[in-house]
Amino acid sequence: MGTYVITGSASGMGAAAAARMRAAGHRVIGVDLRDADVVADLGGEEGRAHAVREILALSGGTLDGVAAVAGVGPNVKSAAAVVSINYFGPVALLDALRPALERSGAGRAVVISSNSASTVPVIDDELVELLLAGDEKGAGERATAAQSALPAATLDSAPSIVAYATSKLALARWVRRTAVTPQWARRGVLLNAIAPGAVLTPLMTGSTGASQAPDADDFPTPMPLGVFGEAADIAFWIEQFLRPEARFTTGSILYVDGGTDAAMRTDAQPSAMRG
Repeated sequence: MGTYVITGSASGMGAAAAARMRAAGHRVIGVDLRDADVVADLGGEEGRAHAVREILALSGGTLDGVAAVAGVGPNVKSAAAVVSINYFGPVALLDALRPALERSGAGRAVVISSNSASTVPVIDDELVELLLAGDEKGAGERATAAQSALPAATLDSAPSIVAYATSKLALARWVRRTAVTPQWARRGVLLNAIAPGAVLTPLMTGSTGASQAPDADDFPTPMPLGVFGEAADIAFWIEQFLRPEARFTTGSILYVDGGTDAAMRTDAQPSAMRG
């Protein structure tokens, strides 16, 4: 049995993933703001450094897998906080823990992106570049500026929608760029992403402001299956990506969204490479 880190382990998809991995007999080091083995705020450098120190101490410096699940939704008022938590948190953590994953001989890492990265038409290309360049201060300033330009109705319902969708897109691109570098691929550390859609978690209900699940057929984006996802649906795929047997998959973005992305962008994938 292995040793795995799961961030955001206190609720939602992170809690479901942690429960699933523990049920399979693995040791799970949970990271969250509360009720976790490692209590840390991944939205800032100090919290990330603390989390890394604690994880390495608890694991003895060797990890079989990391699932970076922690994140916040577009209802958070601070756009700068959204990019720090959703992008810089998982990137910094995985960069720091990569050597521990390498030591296991079959390290696996998975991050949570979102289908909002491809189905919400508010992506800020300049913000994407700042994120991928590692400029946290500049990205925070750009996210705040983009937020101030939103219509009043959007500011009321989803004040950080631009930062949310853009940070999730940048995270998916970071995965694809990073997974194929020699430091990861040739050292046997696999890196993939899951892009959930409408999943009934505290993040979704908090973002929509609904006290109960809305009707799937009335949802703003298509729901071909007619149902919402549950945290367990994402936890299943987190476990699959973390398994040692997942030896030939890296740099992938798996949509687990009930068909929403396929319905909205039917011919977007695959796209042919043109000479």
